[in-house]
Amino acid sequence: MKIAIIDKPFAPWQILSEYQQTLKSGCYGGTAVFVGTMRDFNEENEVRGMTLEHYPGMTEKHLEQICLDAIDRWNLVDALIIHRTGDLSPNDPIVLVAAWSAHRKEAFEACRFMIEDLKHTAPFWKKEKTNKGARWVEKNTPY
Repeated sequence: MKIAIIDKPFAPWQILSEYQQTLKSGCYGGTAVFVGTMRDFNEENEVRGMTLEHYPGMTEKHLEQICLDAIDRWNLVDALIIHRTGDLSPNDPIVLVAAWSAHRKEAFEACRFMIEDLKHTAPFWKKEKTNKGARWVEKNTPY
């Protein structure tokens, strides 16, 4: 299992490829992946940039618990969450979530669970820079 919060740009597919090489060969039959990127629009406004903040220490523990819950509930081989913080621009990757399991169904369900739990409960805050000024975004607004 791996979780990381990083404050610089990252290449999700490279991280995924490198991490997957650390897994035991033949122990999984399904890999499900979600990559969230920054949009240039939200609530009918142009979004020019965003700042993502988190609660150090607490956020890492929360992401770790999300992974542990998914591993336990779906009997996963492994799980991964990488989340970006700091200043972002449109099209920058924000989050990478992956689940490995013996079968595809469990991988898909676990991956969806992890991103939804992260989205709705993890202590992250985002401030958008729009064509109409800066604003804090409510928690239930999708990435």
